[in-house]
Amino acid sequence: MGNCRSRESIRSDFTAKLILQNGQLREFTCPIKVSDLLQQNPSCFICSADEMEFDQFAVEIGGDEVLRLGEVYFELPLGWRSQRLQAEDMAALAVKASLALSTSGYEYDDEMMRSCGCCAPRKVEPTVSFFSEKERPPVDGYGGKGRRKLSAIIEE
Repeated sequence: MGNCRSRESIRSDFTAKLILQNGQLREFTCPIKVSDLLQQNPSCFICSADEMEFDQFAVEIGGDEVLRLGEVYFELPLGWRSQRLQAEDMAALAVKASLALSTSGYEYDDEMMRSCGCCAPRKVEPTVSFFSEKERPPVDGYGGKGRRKLSAIIEE
């Protein structure tokens, strides 16, 4: 299994990333079973970052499953299987993942990040419309009584 760990700066798509409980990042360039990982730390379970949702239980990945390249996974304590993920838990995991990924030596391809649009810096400004009392559109479509709906936010 030691030959699966990579310290090279390579594209994110070519590795499966596992954020350990202590915040360290392990990257795998070849298929590895979850059961092989759990042998090293049987007091935890592995879950996919994509499967985690607020106020839901973390979904444990079965021991026979293989980590998929390009995906991020978390090693979580066994006690987390029986509790719903709270906002504080998710925030702590996001910070842990961010720190691990930023210190991993992975060099991001700026062109790739700009083309996907999710990672490139964006300027976001609210659009505010001003109406006179006569021009003001109805709030709820039923004559104007009630709470105002939010207007669109334009991203550049």
